[in-house]
This record gives sequence, C-alpha cells and structure tokens, in this order.
Amino acid sequence: MKNTPTEKNNLHPRNPHRFRYDFPQLIQSCPALANYVFVNQYNSETIDFSNPEAVKMLNKAILKHFYEIDYWEIPANYLCPPIPGRADYIHYIADLLAAYNKDLIPEGCSVKVLDIGVGANCVYPIIGTKTYGWQFVGSDIDEIAIKSAQKITSENPSLSQNIECRLQKYSTNIFRGIIQPDEVFDVTICNPPFHASLEEATAGTQRKLKNLKLDNKPKPTLNFGGQNTELWYEGGEIAFIKKMIKESFSMGNQCFWFTSLVSKKENLPSIYLALKQAKVFDFQTIEMAQGQKVSRFVAWTFWNEEQQKNWREKKK
Repeated sequence: MKNTPTEKNNLHPRNPHRFRYDFPQLIQSCPALANYVFVNQYNSETIDFSNPEAVKMLNKAILKHFYEIDYWEIPANYLCPPIPGRADYIHYIADLLAAYNKDLIPEGCSVKVLDIGVGANCVYPIIGTKTYGWQFVGSDIDEIAIKSAQKITSENPSLSQNIECRLQKYSTNIFRGIIQPDEVFDVTICNPPFHASLEEATAGTQRKLKNLKLDNKPKPTLNFGGQNTELWYEGGEIAFIKKMIKESFSMGNQCFWFTSLVSKKENLPSIYLALKQAKVFDFQTIEMAQGQKVSRFVAWTFWNEEQQKNWREKKK
C-alpha cells in the first residue's frame, strides 16, 4: 500500500525530508528495504525502529534516493542517525552563511566546512556536499569511525573529491591538531555527546525505549546505536562545548563561524557566559525543530566587520 505523505512543517523549508517516508519510492531505490517494511495498526507502512538493521536499511534507502549514495555501510553498534534532523542542521548553516552574503547561499568547493565528530556514518558531509557542493573535513577520535567514513567517501566518486577525514590523535583536543596552521574554514559544525557518563547514556536509552514501548524486551537495543565517544563525554554536552569555545579562541582567525548543536536549553546561559568570557565578536542561537523535539545550535565568530566584508568579497 502507498503512504499518503504528510508535510512536516517544522522542518526547514528546503529539507527534502519534510514528508512522511514514501516507502514504495524508497524501496524502488533500495529493494532490500522491502524486507523490513510492514503495515501497522494505523494502516500505514513503517519499519520497526527498535531494529538496528531496519533503521540502517532505511538510511541506506534515503541516502540512495535523495543523495545518490551507492555505498553506505557502518560498523555494528555505531551511530545510525535519523537523516531528516541532520539535513536540517546543514540547511540552517546554509542560511547562516547566506545572511552574511547578501542573502545568497554560497555554494561549491569555495566553502569549507569542518565536522567535529564526523562518526562512522559521515552523514553531515554527505548532505552538505550533495546539496551545496561544499568541501568538508571530518574529524573523529575513533579510528574505526574514521576508516568507515573514509570507505564511504572513497566508494562514492561524487564524495571522494570533496570530503577528507582526519583522525584526532589527542582525545583532549577538539580543533588543535585538526585545523592546520594555514587553513581557513567558513564554518564548523558539531553534534556533541550530550550525556555526562555511561550511566546517564544508558538511562537515556531506557527512556527512549520506553517511549517506543519497547522497554520490556529481554535485551533492549538503542534504535540508533552509538559508541561511548558518540554518546557521552565527561561533564556532558556543556563541558564539551565550553572546551570547544576555549579552543576556538586561539584559532579565531581561521574560521568565520564556529557552531555546535545544543540539546539542552538549560545549558544556554552557561554557554553564553563562556562566549562572553572568550570575547567573541558576535554570537547567536538558531532554533530548529524535529517532530516534538525542539533543538538549536549556537554560532559564534571572532571576525570583525572588516574580516566579514573580506569574506563576502571572496564569495562573489
């Protein structure tokens, strides 16, 4: 049976995932998805979102259908992200750059983006490269994740020229060792680990399973997976972002906009204080929404108006 697409008005206007999944269309792009699709009690086609293999196959179909990605594999138990929300971040980043470029989205390889924590899935660079033609550097402290991301880029010719993956060799560093002395980025993006400990991450998993009414399964699994480094960081999201702000201070001339997702609204006041202490030239918070969840990212820059004008001239 065919779904009747319902538009998700809370997603970005340019997000191609604003409608419910059209499973017949996705199956046409990725026939193996058919093995995981069933009709639920509401007479709608869906998949079991508690099944990691089903979620992974859905992602493969989405990436094939919307972004022409022929090869996409990730190692077992690594983060398999929901793509609509990832796409939203990229489109709002495009709007941020456009706001300082006479409302024109800068496209092509002249735009260079750094993805902190690219993960094994490489989803942000895929969306940014295929949608806007941007160049990406993806960094990660996990060697398996970097090898996976490199495999995805090398197996897809349309990605291989635009995406470079770099291993962060020092787990205490974020930008140091990744941004080279002569490099300048237009923007950095980051989806930081938001739990403060393994215990907190496990509790979060249980809440998610309970919401999906799957908490009584014998061996519950988190539907989107995730390694420790992807899910938690000592001190949580707030500690990670504060460290990012502190490091960005010494590299302020090498990037126009530093940005990071912030999952917990109550963390914003502490982040704003850290930004003021770092003496940034400007910062802003951009709100996004996916489903019932409201999310946001904070963006900050050390560039003054003259530096911003020079950047704009180069984008013409």
